[in-house]
Amino acid sequence: MIYKDLENIEYGHAWEYQQELFAESLSRKENRTPTENYLLFCEHPHVITIGKHGKHENLLYQESFLKEKGVSLFQIDRGGDITYHGPGQLVGYPIFDLETYNIGLRQYIFNMEEVIIRFLASYNIQSERLEGAAGVWIDTTIPAKTRKIAAIGVRSSRYVTMHGFALNVNTDLSFFSLINPCGFVDKGVTSMEKELGYKVEMKEVKNKMRELFEEIFVENSKSLFKF
Repeated sequence: MIYKDLENIEYGHAWEYQQELFAESLSRKENRTPTENYLLFCEHPHVITIGKHGKHENLLYQESFLKEKGVSLFQIDRGGDITYHGPGQLVGYPIFDLETYNIGLRQYIFNMEEVIIRFLASYNIQSERLEGAAGVWIDTTIPAKTRKIAAIGVRSSRYVTMHGFALNVNTDLSFFSLINPCGFVDKGVTSMEKELGYKVEMKEVKNKMRELFEEIFVENSKSLFKF
């Protein structure tokens, strides 16, 4: 697993870089040569992205208003609906050949959720999965309090992945009011900062998340969480 910290990068530039690595992996598979697995971490300036099956009615304001707020808008090729990325949010883009880890797409999403759940547990934040909704959530048994702390949306072809997850660390949650996050109108969003009452050092977050990706995808790839 090759780790790269892209730091603070415009969404369009990161998307182009993902596409380059994605295309390279597909080309290698076609030529039956070994692929590389990349784990990209970054933060983005304010941006809203809509997945390939996303509904534009979940964007609550005109694009002209978004521009006034300094928010970019992209229609992209991942699954999922609409989401927001911005400063203080850790975005991860695994460009993985899942055959390397002997798993399929369902297992991949499960493992990525597991990385985030274990990471949050290290800060005494109890989180879990919500049936029928990808991502990581808090208080799923109390509908009035259920809130998302991490979103997941991926694209895959021939077992090669791109896009990934977005974990709200110190995110300004007010920007989520511009959308119905992930298409939900009855569930809220939260961040580590909101749950803990203090800001979390992003470098620390990246280091711990990287270690957990290595642990769950590399070290335990032959035995962990197989369906």
